Amino acid sequence: MRILMLSSTFPYPPSRGGTEIRTFNLLKYLQQNHSVTLITQNHKDVSSAEVEELRKYVSELIVFPIPPEPQEKNAIARLVGKSVRFLESVLKATPPNVLHRYSPQIQAFVDDYVRLNKCDVITCEHSVNEIYIKPEFRHSVNTVVDVHSSVYGWIRGHLEMGAAQNPLRDRLYLSLVLKRYEQRYCNKFSNIVVTTQDDRQEFLKLRPDIEIEVIPNGVDLELFPYRQQDPGGYKLVFVGAMDASHNVDAARFFAVEVLPKLQEYYPETTFSIVGARPTPEVLDLQKLPGVVVTGRVPSMVEYLHQSSVCVVPLRTGFGIKNKTLEAMAAGVPIVASDRGLEGLAVDIPNKPLRAFRANTPAEYVTAISELFNHPHLRSQLSLNGRQLVESEFTWDIAGKLYEQVLLKKTF
Repeated sequence: MRILMLSSTFPYPPSRGGTEIRTFNLLKYLQQNHSVTLITQNHKDVSSAEVEELRKYVSELIVFPIPPEPQEKNAIARLVGKSVRFLESVLKATPPNVLHRYSPQIQAFVDDYVRLNKCDVITCEHSVNEIYIKPEFRHSVNTVVDVHSSVYGWIRGHLEMGAAQNPLRDRLYLSLVLKRYEQRYCNKFSNIVVTTQDDRQEFLKLRPDIEIEVIPNGVDLELFPYRQQDPGGYKLVFVGAMDASHNVDAARFFAVEVLPKLQEYYPETTFSIVGARPTPEVLDLQKLPGVVVTGRVPSMVEYLHQSSVCVVPLRTGFGIKNKTLEAMAAGVPIVASDRGLEGLAVDIPNKPLRAFRANTPAEYVTAISELFNHPHLRSQLSLNGRQLVESEFTWDIAGKLYEQVLLKKTF
């Protein structure tokens, strides 16, 4: 099978974020038995060595530049520029970040690929790449959008939890752009893939005429080996890219509203915030007793292995969370929110307990206290979490399911 994969996010190294991890591991699996041509875009943080390394995992790698940022010289020009971009976004029912990344060169390449019958399937890794797919493509080639997460659901969740950085702007985009955007692009594709059942139900409202496949994320078990021993103690860890708004909100919520209450009972408790690119807001949390902000670390799994409990206190953000799966694979007991556990059967009747669920500060204190006080509970969650990942959430499992979608004959 000849696969043309579109990813405006450069998917290497597979540690920068969830989009990179999912895209890289799916293409790595598909390349074993198929020919994968990857079209992606470069940005200032991508090195030439990373480009050459990614080239090893595909049949052909084609890298285009990201269009430069607008250079408005003064406040009036910036205001006019923002207004023009907002109106364009509303008229085209397309988010401004999608319009900004759009490359006419990529469009010409994709158009020629389809016209010359050089691929059997086109996959868009994340919905932002839908802009290059024309509705008529699906009459000659299988077109698949792998919706890593719903943009509409993501923004709506941020607004509901008060985590939006620009609430007024986001409310306008939500009502005027984003719902129309998802309705429009869904109708262009032969197949739609999502990561959780919640997202599937949302997208079925938009495309009730097709089967929407749920393909969760996975874990590279070699990169996240099961820990050899329980370190004990009172060390909490939260991992992720610390410039992502949902992670910033989660870190602040836990450090400000949960940790002090926990320290009333366990004064030695520490909370390590581990991940690249911490924002000033995250760095300020170091002023609080027991809070450590590491920035980028050489090995995420080492920090997980050294921690007593991993917390995933997300209050917004849709889709299955790599950070939760990776901590489970490493054997670290989990206490997480509904958002942090989305798509995971961890605490249902007649099934092994795989994680503790908490959403309020009091629930976090109760769950973490249980794990601090009872080594056997930590051992139980550690083992059960690892077994869940091994049986349901490896990249081989996800890759096989994805391959089946790409092989469907739809025209």
